[in-house]
Amino acid sequence: MNNGINLILNNSTLDSELKNITEKIYTGTRISDEDALYLFENGETGYLGILADYVRQKKHGDLTYFNKNFHIEPTNICIYNCKFCSYVRKINQEGAWEYSVDEILKIVESYKTSGVSEVHIVGGVHPQRDLHYYGKLMQGIKKIMPDIHIKAFTAVELEFMIKKSHLNLEDGLKALKAYGLDSIPGGGAEIFHDEIRKEICDEKASSEMWLNIHETAHKVGIPSNATMLYGHIESYFHRVHHLSKLRELQDKTGGFNTFIPLKYKKENNNLSYIGEVSVIEDLKNFAVARIYLDNFPHLKAYWPMLGKHLTQISLSFGVDDVDGTIDDSTKIYSMAGAADKNPKMTTNDLVRLIKDVKRIPAERDTLYNIIKQYN
Repeated sequence: MNNGINLILNNSTLDSELKNITEKIYTGTRISDEDALYLFENGETGYLGILADYVRQKKHGDLTYFNKNFHIEPTNICIYNCKFCSYVRKINQEGAWEYSVDEILKIVESYKTSGVSEVHIVGGVHPQRDLHYYGKLMQGIKKIMPDIHIKAFTAVELEFMIKKSHLNLEDGLKALKAYGLDSIPGGGAEIFHDEIRKEICDEKASSEMWLNIHETAHKVGIPSNATMLYGHIESYFHRVHHLSKLRELQDKTGGFNTFIPLKYKKENNNLSYIGEVSVIEDLKNFAVARIYLDNFPHLKAYWPMLGKHLTQISLSFGVDDVDGTIDDSTKIYSMAGAADKNPKMTTNDLVRLIKDVKRIPAERDTLYNIIKQYN
């Protein structure tokens, strides 16, 4: 038996509810929504870390994954006005950008001999760009780098571009797959509960639409990731509701690769007045997510958002993936006040970050096939 779990189970001062939840985790029994809420409300940080690390160790041991990737953000012009967003601009507004296909392909060309395995493409929902525009972009990328994995477009972007192209959802996703789309990131999920979504992002794709897009993507052979934007006006109840929707869909399709909690950052948006949650809250959120999402193989800490030191700590709270090299090309979080203003790490940087906290770095591809292990 894991020594930490053993100490918990033999702790006479631990309340019976936490002890029962600990027994479930030790025996591999799925915890309920009520259990998850109880952990959020009553679980002490160190206790949650022990439980989450126990789950992580059972799934991955000390292996900690990263990949060689780069980000492209084609535009920050967007038809929506989400209250938490520091990124959006309108056409001709100061600070707006929209790269042409040729400009993006020049960026891709610069990575041709770099050894990257993934390009991550997300941006604003541009009113003039449809599925075929982005399809031609993906064809151009594959022509330059035939083996690159294209992980692209949030569900919010997909809903708009498919509708603009006058296709139904399944046919639109099949068309994008034929163009070269390999997987979908998890953005746009925010918080699924209607009362929160109505307050922070009532204009864009509903939670039902987000879930339907990912379910349909899984159906046509496109795997995806999942996210949750936490630390704003939601409660623990809303977080558990969100996680339950993800776990339910994963039971149905098995198509999610990883879950990525995304911390709300306060700079330059309409929710700035509420501030940000503490590091303790970040770690608690990682831990409960790892314990609850028993059918998700991986839990990712997005280091440009958290910063390198907190990312290292998160590896003791259930996290087994730290994303990738990024390469100074993502502005979504830097514009909102993220810890790393110029997010870029080399392979050696990532290996050192992981080894410094006594974990084993493993370079992976997007689908978590190990390319190289750094023992």
